[in-house]
This record gives sequence, structure tokens and C-alpha cells, in this order.
Amino acid sequence: MKLGAFSISLAVKDIHKSKEFYETLGFKVFAGDIERNYLIMKNENALIGLFQGMFENNILTFNPGWDENANTLEAFDDVRAIQKHLKANNITMEHEADESTKGPASFVVLDPDGNAVLIDQHV
Repeated sequence: MKLGAFSISLAVKDIHKSKEFYETLGFKVFAGDIERNYLIMKNENALIGLFQGMFENNILTFNPGWDENANTLEAFDDVRAIQKHLKANNITMEHEADESTKGPASFVVLDPDGNAVLIDQHV
């Protein structure tokens, strides 16, 4: 299965302090809007999303159709195909993508330890 770019989406208390911390680790702002309380930080192939006030817990995020530079991939597994595969393997959906649509969509599953995994397709 091709899940695309991977990042961790962090629920942060103070986006300015978090930005400064991750910049000290060598990350640079790649995308987002600090005024809207979210940034995507990048260090080589590593991506970290900083989100203040948007969700309670950290989330593992995969973006089918994108590489780590947000370039569209020629070949990728559509989010709905990934969802169907997981459902066929008895993985319970916390939030489902509408399988009658095409293009951007997302779904969420929980791993065995309760960590949220977001499959978020933008193309």
C-alpha cells in the first residue's frame, strides 16, 4: 500500500514556542499560517505539523498522492482504496471517507494503543 508523505501532527499549547523549539532542531517553516494556528515544519524528509487548538492529541498523518515536498505523485493508492482494504481487514473507522466521491478525502483509524492515524488525501 502506498500511503504517501508521512508526518506527525502535534497538538501544541503555544505555536510560537513550538516553532522556535523545532527551528532550534533544524526545522524550517514549509507551509501553514501561524496566524491561523498551524504550521508545517520540515527538516530534510522529516515533516512535523504544529496545530494549536485544533485537536486534543497527536496524530500520525499520511498523505496519499503527495511526496514529502507536497509534489503530486504520478501513481498512488487512493484514500478510498486504502480505507476499503482496512475495512476488509476488520479495522474500525473512527471517521470515514465517502467512497462514492473522487479526489480529496480523509479517514481516521486508531492503532491498537489508541493513537489516531489520519489518511488525508489532498489530490
